[in-house]
Amino acid sequence: MTRERMVPARAQGLAGLAELREVLAARRREEAQRRAREHAQRLAEDAAAQLFRTAVGKVTPLRASRRAELPRPRPEPWPHQREADERAALLQTWSDEVDVESLLLTDDGLSFRRPGIGADVVARLRRGQWTIQAEIDLHGLRRDEARQALRDFLDLATRRAQRCVRIVHGKGHGSPGRRPVLKARVQRWLAQSAAVLAFAQASGPQGGAGALIALLDRGARRGRSA
Repeated sequence: MTRERMVPARAQGLAGLAELREVLAARRREEAQRRAREHAQRLAEDAAAQLFRTAVGKVTPLRASRRAELPRPRPEPWPHQREADERAALLQTWSDEVDVESLLLTDDGLSFRRPGIGADVVARLRRGQWTIQAEIDLHGLRRDEARQALRDFLDLATRRAQRCVRIVHGKGHGSPGRRPVLKARVQRWLAQSAAVLAFAQASGPQGGAGALIALLDRGARRGRSA
């Protein structure tokens, strides 16, 4: 091989060596940067852990509990759609046109009792001898609103097995003619509800002419109808 041919070959070898050195140097720089990032991340994690320990303070592990983890019973399915259908049907069933005057007892409060309910029950209701377990105030409600509110109230009361409730319909002082607009309607609605066994006008301390005291059938929940 001549001298002229050896010079280009040596130059090419030096160029390749320089390129290799640059690749190795770039790799070393990338490795150094990676280590620096990892070191900074560890410092940040240590600082966060120290801050947490400082904020929480000294902790004591809980003793192991020997209580058994028992599965909790799931609630029984509730027929929401059926109840919604029943409410819609009852809104139509509770009519304002039904003549219940013949069912009301001829006394000052126009009380009501179903067949088989003794007269003493009405007398005790009128005297306020039953413990009132729930009440609803229908003041300011429109007819349909009051009917729906009363329906929901009776439904909840029977669901809770409540026996005696008070329905406040007002004395009509703010109504045209100062006559109780809801009183007659509430009497009709209650007389049409299978949940109601009897009702009477409240005694003076319990609302007087502006309220009714109703006795409910605790078994109405098992077979409601209107």
